[in-house]
Amino acid sequence: MKTVIFGGAGFAGLNITEALLKRGRDVVVFDRADVPAAALAAFKAHPGKLEAVRGDVADVSAIERTILRGTDGVIFGTAVTANAARDSAEPELVLNTNLMSLIPILRRAKSAGVRRVVNLSSVAAYGAAGDRYPLLEEITAPDPQTLYAISKFATERVAGRLGNLWDLDVISVRLCSVFGPWEYATGLRDTLSPHLQVMLAAERGVPALLPRPVKRDWTYAPDMAEGVLTVLDAKTPKHRLYNISPGQTWSILDWGNELAKLRPGFECRVVNAGETPNIDPHAPTDRAPLSGARIAGDLGWRAGTSLAQSIAMYDAWWKSHWKSLEARA
Repeated sequence: MKTVIFGGAGFAGLNITEALLKRGRDVVVFDRADVPAAALAAFKAHPGKLEAVRGDVADVSAIERTILRGTDGVIFGTAVTANAARDSAEPELVLNTNLMSLIPILRRAKSAGVRRVVNLSSVAAYGAAGDRYPLLEEITAPDPQTLYAISKFATERVAGRLGNLWDLDVISVRLCSVFGPWEYATGLRDTLSPHLQVMLAAERGVPALLPRPVKRDWTYAPDMAEGVLTVLDAKTPKHRLYNISPGQTWSILDWGNELAKLRPGFECRVVNAGETPNIDPHAPTDRAPLSGARIAGDLGWRAGTSLAQSIAMYDAWWKSHWKSLEARA
């Protein structure tokens, strides 16, 4: 079984790649960036076979050469997670990469007889609706505001429409706030997770100063990858859209304080009056959690990593891989 992952050298893509390789599955990573050497070295320990293709999703012929007959699954994870500055300066890049590149990928998946396509959407698709509790797939009306959010919501609708017209099995998944292994500054991710920022503060020996506790339904990246694979492999999914979220919330403040137990001398706290935060949560307020009831009920997936477990696992991964990954970035 072979899976092609577009955007496979990015944060989500690398975690999904590793999960597939651990299962003995063959993976083709298509990305305009190289797979980091640290990841290539780590992935050699897994039984699956990895092929890396350097290419741009704007190149339709490259897409056609990559999705070959015999490809079982395709994962569309190509994205520019743009901030306001990039929205203003490079809207064409954001929309062409995040949305328009999906169309030739779906077209080729249809002609190659691909069993299923999974479109990686985002909690950002809910947009300004994020203060409603809980966030339910088709029930909570999305109100995306940024180009990233608008494009992610649009991929869901485009994938659904073309999937119906072309008799192509396409499922979209809305990923909630993900953190953990293989996150690094690719140049296309303007919104690095607060967890990575906290880890970097600890690495540099400075306190992590938060604007508020920052509470969300954080998902450890390997859990996210298992959720995506659950959708990819589902025999008879009942829906075309699933949230991937633990459905429970906790704060960065709690996470950072637990990390401090492993990093003597490190401090994580909310700023005092007159202080400037050095951790950016990328949102002025907290949002409601995504409901995980649909994917749990239909497909049996639930996030399995607790706050305490994620700290121990991420810290161990960091000590083994971050230096070489940072050098690559």
